[in-house]
Amino acid sequence: MTAQALVDVTLRPATPEDRAFLKSVYAASRAAELDQVAWPPGARETFLEVQFNAQDAEYHRLNPDASFDVIEVAGERAGRLYVDRGPDALRVIDISLLPAHRGRGLGRALLVGLQEEAAAAGRVVSLEVDLFNPAARLYERLGFVPVEDYGVYRRLEWRP
Repeated sequence: MTAQALVDVTLRPATPEDRAFLKSVYAASRAAELDQVAWPPGARETFLEVQFNAQDAEYHRLNPDASFDVIEVAGERAGRLYVDRGPDALRVIDISLLPAHRGRGLGRALLVGLQEEAAAAGRVVSLEVDLFNPAARLYERLGFVPVEDYGVYRRLEWRP
């Protein structure tokens, strides 16, 4: 991603009008997994609707003070970034990009921004990642280290 493109990246609070978009980001994040199943007509969409609603409700219930932001690139919605800023850590609840915006340095730039914010406040950055998620390699390159395993998920931390 070019320096100019990074200038065009903004975060804004998600609104009820973003719900369909956020559901599409969720669906894109599950596509590879769900493509392995032969779904009857309409079943995949129903499954995604139920799962998205459950995840969204749980994220908001467990993190009432978190920022739930839409990532925009040059005014186009590109993904979501949910962060809970606690007294000791910035916890990345979720960072997801639509496929067209992956692999261009956007996720890296957002995470580096969180690392800089955390370093200025003397806090860590933490996140959880599925062991098979390709983004795990990015987190490792950015200095995140495993601190706890939860079966198929691992909690990672970055310390200033």
